[in-house]
Amino acid sequence: MKEKIKQKTESAYAKIMNEEDARVCKAIDENACKVVPGNFFLTIISYFFNKLADSVANTKVIIPWIMESLSVPLFLISFLVPIRESGSLLPQLLIAAYVRKMPIRKYVWSIGAFLQAFSMIGIGIVAWNMQGLNAGIAIITLIILFSLARGLSSVAEKDVLGKTIPKTRRGTLSGYSGSLAGLLIIGLGIYFLLVGEKPFSPQNFGVILFTAGIFWIIAGLVYSRIKEFEGETDGGGNAISVALKKISLLKTDKDFRNFVISRALFLCSVLSAPFFVILAQQQSNSSNYLLGLFILAGGCADFFSSIIWGKLSDKSSKKAMIRGATITSILGFLVYFLDTFYENIFSTIWIMPLIYFALTIGYQGIRIGRKTYLIDLAGGNKRTDYVAVSNSIIGFVLLFTGFIGVLSSIIGLNGIILLLAIIGCIGVYMASKLPNVTSL
Repeated sequence: MKEKIKQKTESAYAKIMNEEDARVCKAIDENACKVVPGNFFLTIISYFFNKLADSVANTKVIIPWIMESLSVPLFLISFLVPIRESGSLLPQLLIAAYVRKMPIRKYVWSIGAFLQAFSMIGIGIVAWNMQGLNAGIAIITLIILFSLARGLSSVAEKDVLGKTIPKTRRGTLSGYSGSLAGLLIIGLGIYFLLVGEKPFSPQNFGVILFTAGIFWIIAGLVYSRIKEFEGETDGGGNAISVALKKISLLKTDKDFRNFVISRALFLCSVLSAPFFVILAQQQSNSSNYLLGLFILAGGCADFFSSIIWGKLSDKSSKKAMIRGATITSILGFLVYFLDTFYENIFSTIWIMPLIYFALTIGYQGIRIGRKTYLIDLAGGNKRTDYVAVSNSIIGFVLLFTGFIGVLSSIIGLNGIILLLAIIGCIGVYMASKLPNVTSL
């Protein structure tokens, strides 16, 4: 039975890769090469449930919507995105030092997934039982735990992927998992469109978050089945001293430094998304229709674009990043132009979700491209250092970019979107100077 399953797995893997011998083992050892097909599908399944859970419990749309329905004070809602993003990145320098001591690191990812499940189920309980300030404090506390858990998984993820999946297959893997999850998120968006103007209670959102928690549990269990062989454990000393030492990579490694700068500039894509949503909410009646359209747009974008970006990333992750950032920057200029010269144009409820659809496509290109680029740029145990240093630096940058909203009183909401579009153009220029690493 096991032999038949193995043969079918290898056959399916070969068809996906479109090669007779799909096990092209670049940058992984011989033992790992023998089990690539099985690991490929286990990783896709776990990534699929992780992505699905992340989309169902969307912290850019769903969680703020829940907090507003629970009458949580606005000042607490404003902390959501900075905590969600920087909280998962900042601790990674310290976490990486401990992870490096572990020859097998897949369980770190699984533990992170279980903690994310616990956090979201906790928020679901809050939605059922609490209101106002107390609900807000409880949700923010759970989001902090959620973010730290994501940081734990992130450090292990790229290292395990680099040890188990060949160099020219990693982008394809991310693309398939993203597209499969996007297909189901389309269904969630359609559901919100069907309920339309009907009231959607906090309890209903609680059920959604419980479901997201179950998805994370499944993801963690599947990931633990990956066949990972022992890797290097050098440098796993005192967390703080190792962290400080590895920051020197920004000074000594030019290519890595330029990548981090480019990635920081590409934050314009994720930062602009909430402002797109705010514009739509300001110029139209906030309803389940609008929420459904945004969810549907994001799911469709993931489904239709992830595989394409994944395959492009395997050919040139640098080009994937640049093209994705170009799309998001152009959209920023477009939104600024439309809002400036066509008053209340976004009161037409479908226009902004359509733009958000294109924005999400561009963001997928940046996300899949930069993840693939970083893994291919690193080698051996440097991979964990690169991930930890890069994510921690981006975490600090995010803390400061969280204050960009105060500029709205000076340059307006569309002015912020224009500024982010300009920053994106600078990021495209910086990324064009990066070396091609896919074929190295």
